[in-house]
Amino acid sequence: MSQIVPLISSGVAGPLGALHLPRLWQKASLEAAGKLHPDYPGCGQGYDQMTLSALGLDREAFLAYIKNSKPSYTQLEAWVQAQPGVKLDKATLYRHNAAIRGYIHGDDTRKAILDAAGLPDDGSCNPGAVDLNNIDDWTTFWKAELQ
Repeated sequence: MSQIVPLISSGVAGPLGALHLPRLWQKASLEAAGKLHPDYPGCGQGYDQMTLSALGLDREAFLAYIKNSKPSYTQLEAWVQAQPGVKLDKATLYRHNAAIRGYIHGDDTRKAILDAAGLPDDGSCNPGAVDLNNIDDWTTFWKAELQ
């Protein structure tokens, strides 16, 4: 069975405007289908939980919807909008998106990602977690599929 590396960046938003939600949908969907690369959680405690919490979504209900309905991304966004207590106002989305963009990995995580990609940890790479996670995804994809 395929083990797919998710390549939608946390820096991508769908029509609702919430960064990371498309990536969370992809990872959770791949995990539900048994196709997610083992280096990735379907729904972890970092950006995944930040997104669910910021939007006021119940983690278990979200994952059950993904597993049982196998929604397209636009179907997921329609489901999100229909959830009681969901927070999609401009201020909430702004704060959430700023938190995603502004997150910085710790030194050990940054060094490990750059080392795996063959890049020096000399301050020349953007230290933001979104950018480092992209590098990590691309490195993992290259190792799994192209090397």
